[in-house]
Amino acid sequence: MTTRILWLKKSTWLAFFVSLIASFLMTAVTHAQTDKGFDEFGYNKTARNFVGTGSSWCQGKLHWTKAKCDAYMGAYASDKLIMKWNGEWDRGNAEKWTDPNGYAAWTDNEWNGRANGSGEIWHYKIAWDKGCAVNKVPSGEAVKGSAYCLWGPFAMLQSQGSGADKVHYWDVLLKPAGYGAY
Repeated sequence: MTTRILWLKKSTWLAFFVSLIASFLMTAVTHAQTDKGFDEFGYNKTARNFVGTGSSWCQGKLHWTKAKCDAYMGAYASDKLIMKWNGEWDRGNAEKWTDPNGYAAWTDNEWNGRANGSGEIWHYKIAWDKGCAVNKVPSGEAVKGSAYCLWGPFAMLQSQGSGADKVHYWDVLLKPAGYGAY
């Protein structure tokens, strides 16, 4: 009887240690996967995209509180925001945009505030542009709207959407419109 109780105790301890190790491994795997997935704000830096709101973008980028970001973003705080960018964008940020040969960097930003937000929907395509970097004049020709530079060396390739009035607007459409032309 004592041997059987001892065996049960050993098997109970063995089961406990196995479950403890399994729990530790699951936690380690979960943390490893979190590093490559979306963070609490909506950034997935491995996939080079962001899926969140105006407020969560502010919290992740500026490291402010939700209350401060909501105040800063105003009507756009609850708007859904999807951003995508390429590796050149990351390289430019790391180098502070100092490469004299330039960058093939681009970003694509889509705002949607139609449901529970600002009521507006906007789509922007932005790329590093030598004309903007050198002489503050975009290299492309505006097919719609007026071409302009922003954030220093970047050209607005496309800006289109609709306001709360649900009327569609084309602010900018450059020719050529593709990212590879800049």
